[in-house]
Amino acid sequence: MAGDPEVAPKTVAAHRLVVLSGPSGVGKSTVVARLRADHPDIWQSVSLTTRPPRPGEVEGLHYVFTDDAGFDARVASGALLEWAEFAGYRYGTPRKPVTDRLQLGVPVLLEIELEGARQVRRAMPAARFVFLAPPSWEVLAARLTGRGTDPDEVVRRRLERARVELAAAPEFDVVMINDDVRTVCDQLVALVRSTP
Repeated sequence: MAGDPEVAPKTVAAHRLVVLSGPSGVGKSTVVARLRADHPDIWQSVSLTTRPPRPGEVEGLHYVFTDDAGFDARVASGALLEWAEFAGYRYGTPRKPVTDRLQLGVPVLLEIELEGARQVRRAMPAARFVFLAPPSWEVLAARLTGRGTDPDEVVRRRLERARVELAAAPEFDVVMINDDVRTVCDQLVALVRSTP
């Protein structure tokens, strides 16, 4: 069950926050990696997760990895802006690094799943919410099955979840189709920079 974060203090400039969401396999990580490489001044929060690292993932760069007890402790202390369970693992956004940067006027990008985005909307309604969509269902299914990083049962659950997530696109301020990583990255940077 997902957490319900407290409303952010009014002093936090939540309008500097852009939340990127979309179904698993749509290419969020690829877009964000490109954005981070080209625009290091846009700060991206690093999510906490109970999922084990995939090959090539670096602690503190891609995720902060923890066990269930460590995650529970952060939830209990209110240290997470949002959190949710997805495909059998929990993911969350540490609150303090986000609010610290927003108070300094630094643009912040969160890459999170649907339920997390909904929690952030409740906590920081002035943020901008972007949904990254695939060019088609077939492209998304091919990406998920072609990864080779997850067991078949996990892929099946991700595909089921993707149908639900795609239906939520109208909840977002902007929908971007990920048919070209450079174009999407440029659109996302323009949005981040235009946020007052």
